[in-house]
Amino acid sequence: MPTFAYEAVDVSGRRQSGQSSAESAGALSKSLEARGLFVLQVAEAAAGSGNTGWRPGRKREVLEFTRAMSALLPVGMPLARALGAATGVASGDVAEAILNVKSRVERGVPLADALAEHRTLFDPLYVGIVRAGERSGDLDTAFARLAEQIERAEQLQSRIVSAAIYPLLLASAGTVAVTVLIFFVLPRFVTLLEGSGATLPATTRAMLAFTNLVRTGWPVLALIPFVGAALFAWVRNSEDGRRAWATFLLALPVVRTLRQYAISARFARLLGVLLAGGAPLLPALDDTMESIGDPVAKDDIARVRAMVREGSTMRAAVAESTLFAPLLAQLIGVGEEAGDLRTFLVKSADIFEERTERATQRVAALAEPAMIVIFGMIVAFVALSLLQAIYGINAGSFR
Repeated sequence: MPTFAYEAVDVSGRRQSGQSSAESAGALSKSLEARGLFVLQVAEAAAGSGNTGWRPGRKREVLEFTRAMSALLPVGMPLARALGAATGVASGDVAEAILNVKSRVERGVPLADALAEHRTLFDPLYVGIVRAGERSGDLDTAFARLAEQIERAEQLQSRIVSAAIYPLLLASAGTVAVTVLIFFVLPRFVTLLEGSGATLPATTRAMLAFTNLVRTGWPVLALIPFVGAALFAWVRNSEDGRRAWATFLLALPVVRTLRQYAISARFARLLGVLLAGGAPLLPALDDTMESIGDPVAKDDIARVRAMVREGSTMRAAVAESTLFAPLLAQLIGVGEEAGDLRTFLVKSADIFEERTERATQRVAALAEPAMIVIFGMIVAFVALSLLQAIYGINAGSFR
């Protein structure tokens, strides 16, 4: 469905502009007029002109919309009316997307299909859970599960980021301090020491050689931020970049364990929520594969799905993976034997999310003293170089 940019005026005379998806410019005009707007102009938006990234607060608005829907539907409010009421918790392009969804639902389009038109807001997991809720006639429970899932993922990410803030600040401050000491303080002392005619010790000469090497090679160092930005863009915007980055992370010893826990938790949570919403196993694996994000994990889930389709048990398919934590296969096996796979998947997700948080906190706790020791050794080496040179001058003056 194409995206159109529009300009309109509301009843108070205020000009409004934005973008919205519609079947045609005429359909969008009718939708805007139905909202009490006087349409000035509607034109198809240029490719890439829309806001497809997460702006600050956008994810929070989707969460509030989901919570509103989970509260409005159980009281018997019709779906289209609930969508209109839930629009009040959103703003900007999020509100526009919800109104577009409401308009399509009123024309008989299934809610999941209408949400799927706005993939930057509602990912395949979101759409899959809503579709399962529509099929089972339990849409209000589907929105309640979605709200819980989004909030849980947000809390886990927030705790991980909080644990990593102090080590990053410590590393930044230490780097700045060592840079100032080596490139500004040390050369001034060396100038004074050389003026005395004394022979510099080996440690001081080594530090000076390093300083001179960096100074002469500064054009190469200046390129590092640009190379880093280019690599970041490649990893963020290309499938090959994401795959290379995921493979690199899995090759690092400590990070590999963290990735195993995190991917196992996300896989179990997504699949468990979808199964709890009434989705069959194979379609649930399809939606999980689309929502997982990690290209390497996506390939592994595709392999698991192929084995399950051929008659293998989930436990056997997951046990063959080197990407998932071994405990996941054991818990899945217990769930299959008990005939309650979705419950054990949710319990597995709780276990691995807790392990991910604990492991991240341990790594952060170990990183702090490690960085203190590393930067302390660098500062001690620079100080030793200066003291040896000063001692050499003083010793020479007594000869």
